[in-house]
Amino acid sequence: MPDAYIVDAVRTPFGKQGGAFRDTHPQDLAAEPLCALDRRNDLARGDRVEDVIYGCVSPVGEQGLNIGRVASLVAGWGEEIPGVQLNRMCGSGQQAVNFAAAEIRGGLSDVLVAGGVEHMTRVPLASDVDTDGQHYADEGIVTETYFEHFDELTTQGEGAERIADEYGHDREAVDQIAVDSQRRWGEAADAGAYDEQVVPVETTVDGEAVTVEEDGHPRPGTDLETLGELPLLVREDGEGVVHAGNASGIVDGAAGVLVASGEACEEHGWEPLARVVDTHVVGVDPTTMLTGPIPATKTILDENGLAVGDIDRFEVNEAFAPVVTAWLAETGADWERTNVWGGAIAHGHPLGATGAALLGKLPYQLAECNGQYGLATMCIGFGQGIATLIERV
Repeated sequence: MPDAYIVDAVRTPFGKQGGAFRDTHPQDLAAEPLCALDRRNDLARGDRVEDVIYGCVSPVGEQGLNIGRVASLVAGWGEEIPGVQLNRMCGSGQQAVNFAAAEIRGGLSDVLVAGGVEHMTRVPLASDVDTDGQHYADEGIVTETYFEHFDELTTQGEGAERIADEYGHDREAVDQIAVDSQRRWGEAADAGAYDEQVVPVETTVDGEAVTVEEDGHPRPGTDLETLGELPLLVREDGEGVVHAGNASGIVDGAAGVLVASGEACEEHGWEPLARVVDTHVVGVDPTTMLTGPIPATKTILDENGLAVGDIDRFEVNEAFAPVVTAWLAETGADWERTNVWGGAIAHGHPLGATGAALLGKLPYQLAECNGQYGLATMCIGFGQGIATLIERV
């Protein structure tokens, strides 16, 4: 079986909702990682790429029309390069990379670009299902037959609250994750850790030309006292833990990963960053919804004869802080090896792009710590989990 390698990984800065990218069309934002990968790896304007695989969670409106295909056209890669859009909800960007790796490992392709985009300002969350005033958690959005199998349709926020209840994690415990995420992002940014990954984007805001170079959402000075004053988002009785400060930021962004076979790396003179060892997806209870990273992590490690202690760096998507605290409790992983450059609570979670961005972080982190193995995992709506295991080369 051929090996699949991560050759390069880039992302745009993540602009806060209504911020630096508010006047940028999602198709233009989606094209930015493609242009950057082209410049950095001499892709001959895409001529060497066999397909573009892009995740997008709300593929409607300006994000419709198969944004994977349109992004490559906007990037100037020409009519010959195909593209596809996929939706595994929050795991979409990571699934795009996993599909690319699987195709290369199966010998079907040699050079692919995978990633994703989400412009949560111009195409708001749940735009694909929020019709006639109905939110995605309202009965009527899913068929009545669904309720023959499950008693209720819950929100992700309520799922996070139930996880905190199950594990006995109080507000201070989950808020500490948020404080650490913000601080770690600030320290990493100040140290230049993101410089190789985050590519500047030239755009316009209110008709004025600007260059966006840094994430717009982080607040690295966040502390427990500040978070303790924020109102709850899900439970209004004062018994909950989830609020805006310990949930992922709503942002706009795109990410791209160049994935290639060993033969292609030799042919084009590319020095890969990491090898994709294995990928895995799981299904879990859709009413709690967000516990998927736990079995996804355990299974992929077991299938590869590895233990938690063998992994040098973890990226666990910070959709909500209780997702991370539960994962830490169940896996026994070390928080000091997890989300070491901050996570989605700090830099935000552009749904379709985040998975590719997390996988993009890992090779750079492994190089920094001289580590061997990295693992990325994400929770997913309707009860799924996804994991990717990589090895530095």
